Amino acid sequence: MKENQLKKRIESGKAGLGVISPTIDPTICEYIGLLGMDFYMIDGEHGAITASDVTNMVRACELRNTTPLARIRSIDAKLILQYMDAGIMGVMMPTIDNADDIKTLVEAIKYPPFGKRGLGPVRASDYMQGPMSQEEYVSFANEQTLVMPQIETMECVKNLPQLCKIEGVDGFIIGPRDLAMSMGFYDGPGHDEVKKVLDEIFATILDSGKWFGTVAGNAAGAEALIEKGASMVMNSVQGLIKTSGNAFLQARK
Repeated sequence: MKENQLKKRIESGKAGLGVISPTIDPTICEYIGLLGMDFYMIDGEHGAITASDVTNMVRACELRNTTPLARIRSIDAKLILQYMDAGIMGVMMPTIDNADDIKTLVEAIKYPPFGKRGLGPVRASDYMQGPMSQEEYVSFANEQTLVMPQIETMECVKNLPQLCKIEGVDGFIIGPRDLAMSMGFYDGPGHDEVKKVLDEIFATILDSGKWFGTVAGNAAGAEALIEKGASMVMNSVQGLIKTSGNAFLQARK
């Protein structure tokens, strides 16, 4: 298991930039790594991605020194284990609203004594053939893996001060579009009311000593979020293609 370079970057006070993608093609992971992105988020919620797809995507990320993360579709400990065993270094879990769900997430990601993750001769543990002893590996893995609940509902916002106190959570990822819809705004998060709630979320998380991440569609948006204190900002692969594609098409008269 490698050192989590995204975690190291965040702990040094720098923000990490990356993408979220529903594709199963490891070549895309390599492209993103060659661009110099800090992380690649495999979208196992909205993408038709199976656990067996994940291994080669993780290999491609590691080849290009990009931290492999995943959004997993449900808080199913056995499903999470398959992603973790493949070498995923952090999980973003959607639709987390209460303390019990977050505690279940932490337990699924962390080995004892902090969690209940099972140990086996799998890729993440170097098939139990690597240079670390079992005890060294378990300690290292617990230190390197990121736990990132996703804030997408007003129920989660209401509970956030308590959720920030839960041990084992590294940071929270805000999904502004779903959050806006939970507030009754179905046309996007651009409303002043949504922006106000987002700023309150940012402040609550930062005041707790944890960090937050979210999404941006362009560099200006990412810079603005980093100014507000974001430690992780991601665009979608689809968004990057759209932006560069539209720019290229300007040459067509």
